[in-house]
Amino acid sequence: MWRLAGPVTMAIVDEYGPGEMLRRLSDPWWFQAFGCAMGMDWHSSGITTVTCGALKEAYRHFGDEMGIHVAGGKGGTSRQTPAEIEDVAGRLGIATGEKLVWSSRMSAKVDSAAVQDGYELYHHSFFFSADGQWCVVQQGMNVQAGYARRYHWLAESVSDFVCEPHHAVAQLASRRRGPDDGRMLLNMVAGEAEANRRASVELVAWNPDRLLGEIERMTTGPTLFAPAGHRALPPWVNPRRIGVVVRQAHERNPRDFVSLLGTEGVGAAAVRSLSLLAELIYNAPAAHRDVTGLVDADGRRWADYSYVHGGKDGTPHPVDRQTYDRNIELLTEAVRKARVGETHKRDALRRLAAAARRT
Repeated sequence: MWRLAGPVTMAIVDEYGPGEMLRRLSDPWWFQAFGCAMGMDWHSSGITTVTCGALKEAYRHFGDEMGIHVAGGKGGTSRQTPAEIEDVAGRLGIATGEKLVWSSRMSAKVDSAAVQDGYELYHHSFFFSADGQWCVVQQGMNVQAGYARRYHWLAESVSDFVCEPHHAVAQLASRRRGPDDGRMLLNMVAGEAEANRRASVELVAWNPDRLLGEIERMTTGPTLFAPAGHRALPPWVNPRRIGVVVRQAHERNPRDFVSLLGTEGVGAAAVRSLSLLAELIYNAPAAHRDVTGLVDADGRRWADYSYVHGGKDGTPHPVDRQTYDRNIELLTEAVRKARVGETHKRDALRRLAAAARRT
């Protein structure tokens, strides 16, 4: 797969520039079609980790020739993303290296704490160019619902990290199922949640003891309407842990919701507690609108691209290794020759694409 991912990326970068490759990766329809063309199951949530993994492996072999840089990955590998970005920025003298690292961390923090839709992040890939352009492809899994979600970010479409920052969010099927844990959806990056975000920041400026007292009232009984021991917040919210985080945040005096979210230790539980308090005290409603969107475009089906080489699950047919290898050789040679001025093979591919569009 990486042998195909590399030449495809280089061909797009050579033809349209690195920014276009980042735009395509941030398009869930194109990303899904790309994974299908490489032979991954078209209907599997694993297409995200496999496609990003193939691009990461291609980058390891082709290096800067790829035209874009690749960091991060699945599980523990995702935690190496900042170091990988810093390494490339230092080696190439990219002045925006610190900003790239911050963008990587903040996009992951938003989708793990500010967007609480029941999908736990386990994959984070960061793609960037030497001129500071970037995109993020990260994925979360909801084992209870049996689905995964892929969150796409594109630098040029992010005007505010905590207000409608996503380029797209795709819903993907998984084979796993489990019981529902009853969590209520919370979307702190919705446009209509602006008042709630401001109020959450204002609450952190309170005396921590006063604020923690309000949180304690919310999380323990008895109350007028509930028996002793009733909890208004679910059991995975730990008031003691929230207390530590609230005091840390108060000391840092965050100026806005971005700063609050970036505070070390501020996670889903703290954000949810502050949001509920902001709604009660300041009459600033939280948002519970889902962030997911449609993946298909213009009536086309990304699954059609499984016919390029087949799928590893045998759908629509087993992977045709002979055709796969021939296409890799053709694309690699076309890119190599085009870079030394011999463009006839790439021109032929361009003419073929134009003819297919006319047809």
